[in-house]
Amino acid sequence: MPGTAVRGSRDAVAEDIGIDGRVALVTGAAQGIGEAVARALAERGARIAALDRHDEALVKTVARLRDDGFDASAFATDVRDSAAVEDTVHRVEEELGPVDILVNVAGVLRLGAVVDLTDEDWSTVFEVNTQGVFYTSRAVARRMVPRGRGCVVTVGSNAGSVPRARMAAYGASKAATASFTKCLGLELAGHGIRCNVVSPGSTETPMLRAMWTDESSVRATLDGSAGEYRVGIPLRKLATPWDIAEAVVFLASDRAGHITMHDLCVDGGAALGA
Repeated sequence: MPGTAVRGSRDAVAEDIGIDGRVALVTGAAQGIGEAVARALAERGARIAALDRHDEALVKTVARLRDDGFDASAFATDVRDSAAVEDTVHRVEEELGPVDILVNVAGVLRLGAVVDLTDEDWSTVFEVNTQGVFYTSRAVARRMVPRGRGCVVTVGSNAGSVPRARMAAYGASKAATASFTKCLGLELAGHGIRCNVVSPGSTETPMLRAMWTDESSVRATLDGSAGEYRVGIPLRKLATPWDIAEAVVFLASDRAGHITMHDLCVDGGAALGA
């Protein structure tokens, strides 16, 4: 798949960073960042519960993981459906075991000036990006609390901390999601459960490519736009899904055992550290 490199089998990774054997539930796992996160965790020995509402693409992603020797299962689920999410989390724990790692990746983008956004645009973005994170995090946290362990990583966006023209719905949904994840981390800290955020900038995914009109769009993303008050990307390159996935792996691992309620921005400097 474009934007998603194929990595090696699990045999290529020897170091145990506290992920080996753990069950990791990843939403939005059919493509892009979600697929990269699933593979990166699988490489470290995690048992993957891959969730996405795009059933056909999800099955193909899981098949590729299995072909490479990883332990992965597909659970077609729409995170906008609270009852379906609860049922899926129950099934995952019944079939794979207790969920130790939750990564919220599922997201959608609707572009447009605020005066042009429809009610449906606004509600769709929040239903997936914010309510979906709430439903999934709540279902998993309810099970983690009695066990006294686990971690949650939510993939947000640098648009949640820096205003972007024509991205009001997306930015607002990601800001809400980041705040929710930090509040969740505060509530769960006493139970030994960590909750963190990874906020990407422009990343080579189907979502970003859908925003481009032609090849010049790549240069415009790197250079920025004075008219839209965008500074571009100081590192002069787009992120890959693997850049984001490796940040997620770090926060999910024992290496980040004393980190919670943190927002790790992975955007090549595009938000100027905001």
